[in-house]
Amino acid sequence: MGDILDEAYGIVQCKECPWYKSCVMPMRFTAEDIRRQLESSAPGTNIPPQADLGMQNLLSSMATAAQNSLLEGCPIFINRLRANPKLAQRLKEIMQNWGKEET
Repeated sequence: MGDILDEAYGIVQCKECPWYKSCVMPMRFTAEDIRRQLESSAPGTNIPPQADLGMQNLLSSMATAAQNSLLEGCPIFINRLRANPKLAQRLKEIMQNWGKEET
């Protein structure tokens, strides 16, 4: 009986979640967001104007790389993945075999 209640609670919890049907999304931020974060973590650090172009290119590269590797996820979904390693492994297998099933 406890399993049924746990499953029902999980379904209700998901439907009430503001992330409903969008459990995982790529993080969105720009080079300017990274610059502001760096400046707030190290106040008083001034970048000389001649280094600004190089710094802007570095920050842009960092933002692009981070967006391709970081995800923002629903806390309920993340907890389910942490609690069930087999679920996480199954999702990984599905993604690795994406498109192969159709051929």
